Parts: sequence; structure tokens; C-alpha cells
Amino acid sequence: MAQLSPVLKQATPVLAARGKGALLFDEDGRRYLDFTSGIGVTNTGHCHPRVVEAAQRQVAALIHGQYTTVLHRPLLDLVERLGDVLPAALDSVFFLNSGSEAIEAALRLARHATGRTNVIVFHGGFHGRTMGAAAMTTSGTRFRAGFAPLMGGVVVAPFPYAYRYGWDEETATDFALRELDYVLATISAPAETAAFVVEPVLGEGGYVPANPRFMTRLRERADQHGILLVADVIQTGFGRTGVFWGYEHFGVEPDVIITAKGLASGFPLSAIAAPTSLMEKAWPGSQGGTYGGNAVACAAAIATLDVIRDEGLVENARVRGEELAAGLRKVAVEHPVVGDVRGLGLMVGCEFTGADRAPDAATAVRAQRAAAERGLLLLLCGAWGNVVRMIPPLVVDAGQVEEAVATWADSVAAAQAS
Repeated sequence: MAQLSPVLKQATPVLAARGKGALLFDEDGRRYLDFTSGIGVTNTGHCHPRVVEAAQRQVAALIHGQYTTVLHRPLLDLVERLGDVLPAALDSVFFLNSGSEAIEAALRLARHATGRTNVIVFHGGFHGRTMGAAAMTTSGTRFRAGFAPLMGGVVVAPFPYAYRYGWDEETATDFALRELDYVLATISAPAETAAFVVEPVLGEGGYVPANPRFMTRLRERADQHGILLVADVIQTGFGRTGVFWGYEHFGVEPDVIITAKGLASGFPLSAIAAPTSLMEKAWPGSQGGTYGGNAVACAAAIATLDVIRDEGLVENARVRGEELAAGLRKVAVEHPVVGDVRGLGLMVGCEFTGADRAPDAATAVRAQRAAAERGLLLLLCGAWGNVVRMIPPLVVDAGQVEEAVATWADSVAAAQAS
């Protein structure tokens, strides 16, 4: 008898039967407030009627039209619609299935376009589990251990994670930039560096936002040395942080964008976007795939863009995110075991630490499990699993945010008492 791999560990005990908006229901009909969004995927909520209708209509017309064999209208329409939300210079798009695939495609493009071998990533970043993506991932050893040697040419520089260092943001940024320059002087010469690949907010690494000065200085160094600035907005895209693309908080524009997760409201779809002048430097045959740009996923992505625009979900993410962060900070004041609350928009993390800022994963796990018992679904992240993250759908309302904060307060209290 077949079974799921025993390595797959569920974060919650829920056997989901259906979903609607920010809610999930199990097979017994119990209601859960879903602040996981399938790890930041269901930005329009579970089963948004317009996404469902678009997918159903497309399934009845054409399910699969392999896009290097035949073109189909949803693919072409989606490219046009993405032009409304992408920077004007990023006018060429290539579709894939997953975030990891998109990372690999961006890596290959960067090496082809520049003729350089190395990429610099930032400590705590998560970029995927495939070979190249895993080599670029430093958010936790579990994503890269046990199948060395990994791909070469990856160099890691510090990220301005002020709370971990015990510094203010200015000091942490100074350190990260100084060490980046040291990396360029000692490990990866600028003439051998194809790209900086950065998450505007560390995802699996602990929900740590970058800041304007750090990102501006990255852009300056990229321009100075002919290095591409690649923004991994797989988790921070499609309105999640209160702007459409997470890097927009920092006043910079990347050379390449990598997107997935919220792109199609749960259908597998990812993409990279770059200027045509850059994209055409990819070698012949280097871009393709059987399922990339699937017709049903593209139809769902178009509906997703419609919903985000028509329902003002980017602005809702900003406002609800401010309410959520404010509520979580009040809980942290009452329970100092929550050492830091941080994030942007509806991407907020609570880091559990002891008096000496030592990671307190045990209490974080108890709080996350207590929340699930009380009907609030959350996830863990961070190198030590001591950060509880909240990523509700962008359709979440003020009442649901208030409910989540109240449930969280009870859960943290219970975690400390146990």
C-alpha cells in the first residue's frame, strides 16, 4: 500500500476539505482562520469566485497547450496584463511552474547574459530546493544538507538582520555593505560576478525586511560593476507586503524579477521578467519546459490580477498589515518571550528569544501549536525555527485580524504556561 513520504511533516493537524477567503474547514466542518495562505500563495483567498470561474471556463476549452509547440490566448493575455504591473523596462517574460525553476532560469540567464560565473546571495535567503537554488539558499541547513557537492560559484554576503546581531538597523546595514565590499575584494571579483540575488524580505530566513539604504547601495554597486540585480519576489510579490512587488518599498528597480506563489492563486505558475535586451542573451534552447505557462494557470493568473486590482487588495494588505503588526507588538509587550515583531504588509514574523536573545524555538513551537488548537493556522520559519510567521490572504478583513491577534495572545500565554 502506497503512502506519503515519511519525510513530509505537516505543520498543522488539519485535514482540509474546503476553503473560502481567509478560512479553511476540515472534514468535520471545523473552521480555521488560515494565516498561512499555502505559504503565501492564496493571496486572493481560498477559491475566489472569479478565479474559480476563470479556471473552470479554461478547463472546458484547453487544458494544456505546450508553449513552444503552440501558443494559446491565456498565455498571450497574461504577458500583456503583467505589463501593467511590471516596471516598463522589464518587458520580456518567461513562464515556468515553481519558484525553484524560476530561480534556476534567472541564474542561467544571468550567467549567459554577463559571461560571468559567480552569483552573490545574502545570508538567510531562501531560493529553493533544486540543485542551483539549494546552493543559493542559506536560511537553514535542512534545505541544502546531505547532497553535496552543491553547485559552485555561489558566494554568501551578510544581510542586515539587526535583531540577530543585537545592533540598530544603521549599524547592521553598515556591516552588511562593508562585508559585501570585502567579498568583492577577496572572494568574487566584480568581473566574475554575474548577479546579486536578494529577497526584499527574508522569507524562510525569518521575515526580516531589507531597508532603503541597503537596497540602494546594492543597486549602486551593481551599476558600478556591471552586475545584475535580481529580486526574488516569489513570496513578497503580488501585493503581499502592501506594494505590488516587495522591492518597491526601497526605491530601487531590479534588472530581473522572479515571481511565483501568489501569481495564480494556487495554480502552479512562476515567471522571470527582464528587459528584452537582456532576455535575448539567453542561449538558444536554454528556456522551455513541458508545463510552463499552462493555459489553466494563466487564466487563473489573469483573474488574480483582476481581483487584486478591482478589490484594492494591495491597499488592503497595507492597512490590515499595519493593524496586524500593531496588535502583535502589544502581545509582545505583554509577553517578552516575543523579542521582535517585524515585517511589511501582510508578512509579519514574531521572533521568540530568551533574555539573552538566544533563540527559543521550543516556546515558538508551543505557541504555533496552541494557535492551531484554537483555530488559527500559522507557520514557523527562521534558522532555528523560532519565528512564527503570519501570512493571511490579502482579502483578510479587520475583524479577522482582530480575531487572530486575540487568539495569538491566548496562544502565547498558553505556550509560556506549559
